[in-house]
Amino acid sequence: MIPLYLPSPSHGVWYLGPIPIRGYALSILVGIIVAFILAVHRWKKWGESPEQMENIALLSVIIGIVGARAYWVVIEWDRYFGQGHTEPWYHIFYVWEGGLGIWGGITFGFITAWLLCRHYKIHFLRMADAVAPAFLLAQGIGRLGNWWNQELYGYPSTLPWALEIDPIHRVPGYAQFSTFHPTFLYEMLWDFLGVAVLLLLEKKLKLGRGKLFATYIIIYAVGRFLVELLRIDPVHVYFGLRVNSWATLLGGVAGVVLLALLVKFRPGPNLPKTVTGAADEETAQAVTDEKAGDSQSEPDASAASAEADSEQPADKDPVDVTDMTDAAAKAEG
Repeated sequence: MIPLYLPSPSHGVWYLGPIPIRGYALSILVGIIVAFILAVHRWKKWGESPEQMENIALLSVIIGIVGARAYWVVIEWDRYFGQGHTEPWYHIFYVWEGGLGIWGGITFGFITAWLLCRHYKIHFLRMADAVAPAFLLAQGIGRLGNWWNQELYGYPSTLPWALEIDPIHRVPGYAQFSTFHPTFLYEMLWDFLGVAVLLLLEKKLKLGRGKLFATYIIIYAVGRFLVELLRIDPVHVYFGLRVNSWATLLGGVAGVVLLALLVKFRPGPNLPKTVTGAADEETAQAVTDEKAGDSQSEPDASAASAEADSEQPADKDPVDVTDMTDAAAKAEG
């Protein structure tokens, strides 16, 4: 019987003359390009300036990559700076070798976007909703980089979709195994499914005003937490959980809290700008909220009016003019 498994690439780098073309970097680049196109399309569809989105996306991606690498260096500090470190300190700049912590990228990237939104006088949560599906799509595509580098896989497995890992890339203590859980594939498929769910929720439930962004955080956190339970790459463990699991748990809780607050205080969808641009999104949304409030208060107002009418005293019997005339005539007689 022919064994079934997913093969790993024989090499993850090609050379165009003296220039190396790395599969890891190529995967991330393709993800960024696809996400950029989708985000700009959504932003333009909402009546916003595509040039502003382009500027925000470009700088946010650059700072996000720096943040992702910084997060990785912090959690892998001993590798570069600890006693008996295995790699020289300047390897912290070797991004092409792998090592980007997504939570650092999300944090730095969206903080940068928030600052730029303030500069352009754009509502950040509106922009975050436009970017959320695109960002999750980029994360899924970028996971192919782990396949090219034969890294960040899971426990040994004999499932038909198990991933074959070359001996040189096997985690210490697992050299006797050849196939492992392809956690990169699990997370990639989860991210793609999450994109479809976000777009569906946006259409059916009219999620907007930051709620789609909060839902994105929750969806990603759930999938990433489950994937972390399968991974065997050596990292720090605290109270039985990997450091990335704790970061993911914190991110997921933050997403739930944010969603709850937005549902309560910022209901409604993202409204497209008017053709003339005379009213911005906040003004249009305020009108929507006011109308919703008026519709809820109308029954109460009607009930109050009816109650007030019922409390008014009944009209007295009308005075008969004829009786008054007769009485006056008798008095004269």
